[in-house]
Amino acid sequence: MQGPEVRSGDVPEPIMLKEGQEFNFTIKRGVSTKDTVSVNYDDFINDVEDGDILLVDGGMMSLAVKSKTDDTVKCEVVDGGELKSRRHLNVRGKSATLPSITEKDWEDIKFGVENGVDFYAVSFVKDAKVIHELKDYLKSANADIHVIPKIESADSIPNLQSIIAASDGAMVARGDLGAELPIEEVPLLQEEIVRTCRSMQKPVIVATNMLESMIDHPTPTRAEVSDIAIAVREGSDAIMLSGETAHGKFPLKAVKVMHSVAQRTESSLYNPATSPSLVTRPQALLNEDFSQSQLSKMFGSHATMMANTLCTPIIVFTRTGSMAVLLSHYRPSSTIFAFTNEERVKQRLALYQGVVPIHMKFSDDAEETFSRAVSSLLSAQYVEEGDYVTLVQSGVKSIWREESTHHIQVRKVQG
Repeated sequence: MQGPEVRSGDVPEPIMLKEGQEFNFTIKRGVSTKDTVSVNYDDFINDVEDGDILLVDGGMMSLAVKSKTDDTVKCEVVDGGELKSRRHLNVRGKSATLPSITEKDWEDIKFGVENGVDFYAVSFVKDAKVIHELKDYLKSANADIHVIPKIESADSIPNLQSIIAASDGAMVARGDLGAELPIEEVPLLQEEIVRTCRSMQKPVIVATNMLESMIDHPTPTRAEVSDIAIAVREGSDAIMLSGETAHGKFPLKAVKVMHSVAQRTESSLYNPATSPSLVTRPQALLNEDFSQSQLSKMFGSHATMMANTLCTPIIVFTRTGSMAVLLSHYRPSSTIFAFTNEERVKQRLALYQGVVPIHMKFSDDAEETFSRAVSSLLSAQYVEEGDYVTLVQSGVKSIWREESTHHIQVRKVQG
């Protein structure tokens, strides 16, 4: 969802802005001259003050506000560049007073409901109120769609805990976040957002400028490679490309680079002595009010330790996805193959780190279901005959043993 974005208007050809040059933004529509362009937001005049710094296109250019009239903001160029059509405008340290969900957003939301999308990524979320508003609408529309807020507004940071708690995950949208806040804060905020999502077992996506140089060049900078590795090491569930694939010259190469760097980094992560994912201990749980939730956490921790010790992939059968999500939170060293009979659940699980979701109809016979799952993995060459797998079964709708909803087995793959 586009959200409450303030953008410059169309220009027939790019305008070169030079340091010290006077340049204006006007709320009059359709204006485009060498020193003035329109903006798409009438209250832009009221949102800026003398001395404010305007950032264009995520900070690629910056201008200082010198004065304003009833319809025009007069600026001086601080950092120049090439101004193209419909560039995003930020005021450093401020957020626009536009509604969090615009009329266009509501049209897009209704389109998503009608077409059964899996997720909404909501732009410029300032507080949890907008998440609750959207979720209430989706509930009234009987739409089972998850909501991912893009954390990119200065106003969102004080409300980070409540926003993520109300949501189904989060995206670290570093471009606008770095435009609205001092750029040196972005790495620390990225780490905080990832940590907060992981503590709540919510998926987190790191996005923006990850391979920016590959928009024009076939190879990335070494700093970009390190950036991908850092996002993976911090615990991100997903990393995302933007302009690199939207309008870059080397979209496929960019995807391959990101994939290979992420895989190599993941292969170095597991350390059984220091892994923070396995800190849940039975004694600690016994000190809490024991519940199904605590039992599942303890069970997930033990299942992960067993799979790590035996170096086996994990097979889990799930109708809701909850056990696959829990196992992903513990970051096992090998792949989680999550078999589900719900297409919707399969789509959602694709967002979680380490999970390969597979849609498969469950049989009334649990052994037959397991046999079909193994055949599927053999056909896809995920496993070989003679390999061992850790079978994890949990939940009130267990397919395995009616008398017990939690159990772990280690099985040998038979052809």
